[in-house]
Amino acid sequence: MPTAIFTIARSGLTATRRSLELTAQNVANADNPDYSRRILTQGELVMTGNIGNNAQDSLGGVKPGVIERAESSLVQRQARDTSSALKAADAEFFAMKEAESALETSGVYTGLVDFEAALTRLQNNPTEPALRLSALEAGRKMAGNFRIANGTLANARGLVQAEVSAKTLTVNERAAELAKINADLVGSREGTAGRAALLDARDKALRGLAEEFGISTTINANGTADVTLSGTPSVALVTGATAQPLATTFAADGTVSFAVGGTPFVPSGGAMAGRANALAQMAGLQTSLDGLAVSAITLSNTAQSNGVGLDGNPGPAFFAGTGAGSITMVLASADDLATAPAGAPAGSRDTANLAALITALGDTSGPITGTDSLLLSLSSRVSALETRKDGLEVVSASAEAELLRETGVDLDTEAANLVRLQQAFEANSRVIQVAAELFDTILDLR
Repeated sequence: MPTAIFTIARSGLTATRRSLELTAQNVANADNPDYSRRILTQGELVMTGNIGNNAQDSLGGVKPGVIERAESSLVQRQARDTSSALKAADAEFFAMKEAESALETSGVYTGLVDFEAALTRLQNNPTEPALRLSALEAGRKMAGNFRIANGTLANARGLVQAEVSAKTLTVNERAAELAKINADLVGSREGTAGRAALLDARDKALRGLAEEFGISTTINANGTADVTLSGTPSVALVTGATAQPLATTFAADGTVSFAVGGTPFVPSGGAMAGRANALAQMAGLQTSLDGLAVSAITLSNTAQSNGVGLDGNPGPAFFAGTGAGSITMVLASADDLATAPAGAPAGSRDTANLAALITALGDTSGPITGTDSLLLSLSSRVSALETRKDGLEVVSASAEAELLRETGVDLDTEAANLVRLQQAFEANSRVIQVAAELFDTILDLR
């Protein structure tokens, strides 16, 4: 009898100690978003005794079971999907915000308006040297603004491209890590602390991949995860212990294309999709900016060729260049500004040709209106992206909160468990003490 009591109490101490260790581990990882709480299952320890030919089973205490890890595949998938959508909106918003800032701070619109204003002032007194010099300087500044806009937009595009390149390396690393985890999971034993740690690492890798791409995940019976990148078409990134390499290439216009294992695809979610969309829009902005610069060059040079300067000779070209990055003012003398129409005598105060240029610059199809429309549409796009991002942040936070409820550590619950386990430990210790006293009493009998 006393030996059975010893066995029961010892089993209780063992189970309590292991539960305390898991509870302490849970508490230590309460702030770790990549940790899922653990519990220790317990069962009855059954012993068999024999008296003669008769065998009898009896309860002999508690038997520690396996370590169970809190998890919910549905909640995990929802958290990954909402995170993927948020990261896509986030990446696109911040990239387009940079593009908006690049164009607005370049002063390209202000430069065009100032150029038009300088020409308008010249119209009041076309032979005034100071006004002619002012118009010339305004043209020089406008050309510089276009070049600045081209440079700052290129910088914004370069930052996005650099991030794409860096995150490509990250995705390949995470895919290789997941493939290794899959290989280790195949050989892990069910219900062990090592397997629980591998499953935590698996889910962490999946969340990391979902941030960069929309993913479809298949969790196999052995705990391994196969990952397919969502897109056109969908492509397998990780299958068992094999990971396919992700590659990115940039076109001349700055847009990016993706390939997994040599198969081209267009991503439909995650930060990479957001960056790809932003680069495509930046390419459109660059085309529009170049078109506006060419419009300003063409209108100004056409006006020059259609009129005469102060000396009565046809006006030479005002600007040279093929786009926003190469536009330069080539008009050397303010006297060569062709304010008068062709055929007018030297020193003419007729400003018909200058008026035609001013009208063309401010026309609905002219560069001033075009620049204004470009900046307005870009601002509207950025505002819409911000609204979408803010909405997805709420959805993602809700999914993360649900995941935390399912798999996270509740410190209040763990504190209650500590108290309960401490009492159980003390109770089992007391049982051993009573058993020892009882055994000593039996031995002292004469």
